[in-house]
Amino acid sequence: MIRKKQETEIQNALTHHEFVVYYQPQYKAIRGELASAEALARWQKSDGTICMPQDFVPYMEESSLICELDWYMLREVCIFLKKRIDTKEYTVPIAVNFSRRHLAESDFVENLCATVDDFSISHSLIHVEITESALVNDPEPITALVAAIRKCGFHVAIDDFGSGLSSLSMVKNVDADILKIDRSLLFGESSNDKDRIVLESIYEFANRLHLTTVAEGVETNEQLGFLRTCGCDLIQGYLFAKPMPEEQFALICHKEATAEKSSDNFDILMEQPASSTMQLLTEVIFKRYPLVIFANLTRNSYYMMTYDNFTTTSCPASGVFDELICHGAASMHPEDQQLFAGTFARTALLEAYQAGQEQVRVVTRQLGDDGVYRWVETVDYFVKSPASDDVLVITLCQNL
Repeated sequence: MIRKKQETEIQNALTHHEFVVYYQPQYKAIRGELASAEALARWQKSDGTICMPQDFVPYMEESSLICELDWYMLREVCIFLKKRIDTKEYTVPIAVNFSRRHLAESDFVENLCATVDDFSISHSLIHVEITESALVNDPEPITALVAAIRKCGFHVAIDDFGSGLSSLSMVKNVDADILKIDRSLLFGESSNDKDRIVLESIYEFANRLHLTTVAEGVETNEQLGFLRTCGCDLIQGYLFAKPMPEEQFALICHKEATAEKSSDNFDILMEQPASSTMQLLTEVIFKRYPLVIFANLTRNSYYMMTYDNFTTTSCPASGVFDELICHGAASMHPEDQQLFAGTFARTALLEAYQAGQEQVRVVTRQLGDDGVYRWVETVDYFVKSPASDDVLVITLCQNL
């Protein structure tokens, strides 16, 4: 248990408002504009000494005091936002950290809403940060809690992703808005290929899941340049700004509000990283073709890249390519089954590839889930991967 003397000191500090909020700005990676900030606790003792979180948070985590600190921080942030709103000054969303101990509070969401509503502040101005350790240790209750928080109009951020307990299934199952990449993953990124590959993969899947990404602990221009190529959305770190007192952050907000944001010299096509361009291209392809399949003819395998609003939705998401063609042929009009099966049989596609064809195309009638036949165009494009000599195809299907 937390030592009595320390508990008394911390409780007195809360009572006498010795804890103050420091704000660390978060900037847009490409344009460098202020986007949001994180609220961080500092203990300012009566003698002027400033204690950092590592000096008191571990003790508070041993008891319910950490929950008191979280609610205290939320109120202080609301007071700050309310002052700016009332004076019509520029402001941005503020992220507030919440311990996993709040899982024991059955009325957490109710209290969250009530606290913010007391200040007549839009819920969208508060981002609720939950550490990934809480998500991994208590996945089911946290998943339900996050859903309830978002339903009330708050944004939810998964903090410290990659700090050691990361789970891709956790990110998949928890319907969060923001993914904060832990600073530990950024160490050595400029010289270690493995580190770069891991980071690139994290940002790629986060972008595909439409998560806003925040890189923590960015300290060098080299790191910033690399993160831009990954398609990172926001930067938080000493390169842009250290955590600062309220007064200093207010000046940052004022400077942002009065800065000229001319787009005369800004061309997104020149500024955005290649990964962002590829993301836009991928989104267009997925909109144009509701069924996209990636297949390895050599290995007789496939997986669905996207499968949305197509004629039939009963196709397995991945598996054996030969079985996929049999499944597809069975869904065609009886008069088109032989055409489809003969055109896209794996042996026929391999022969077409060896003959130098770049694509194979056919139009058939497919039975939809509603019992109606519709004309469908299926095109197989042969593609080459520098990592393998296997024969690969990308299948694009659309309803005509």
